[in-house]
Amino acid sequence: MAKKYKVGDVLTGKVTGIQPYGAFVALDETTQGLVHISEITYGFVKEISDFLTIGQTVEVKILEVDDDAKKISLSIRALKERPPMRKKEAVPRKSLQDRVDESDSVGFNSLKVKLRDWIEESGIK
Repeated sequence: MAKKYKVGDVLTGKVTGIQPYGAFVALDETTQGLVHISEITYGFVKEISDFLTIGQTVEVKILEVDDDAKKISLSIRALKERPPMRKKEAVPRKSLQDRVDESDSVGFNSLKVKLRDWIEESGIK
């Protein structure tokens, strides 16, 4: 690594390669880092090429620097505002007892009927 990079630095780089697991970004003439697929954006990313293209200039944040392995982990997502969580529709939830009672009336009712049949078939009185 020609230049000393540190965790938290925000830099501009150029996408140099795209793999199924992430995108390589050149930080200078001799140093590049990896933006893992999970660090591209919030939400699910199936195809990195839907978000990035080779040659594209991107702003990245350094998450980790491993001088021994000469690896730099980058994030694009860390520079974006987290989208608000979607609220589920306001449907009143049934209590656990209501759900058990509902299951009992449907699921165990047939078992109750079958039990009588099985006892009759066995000859036990």
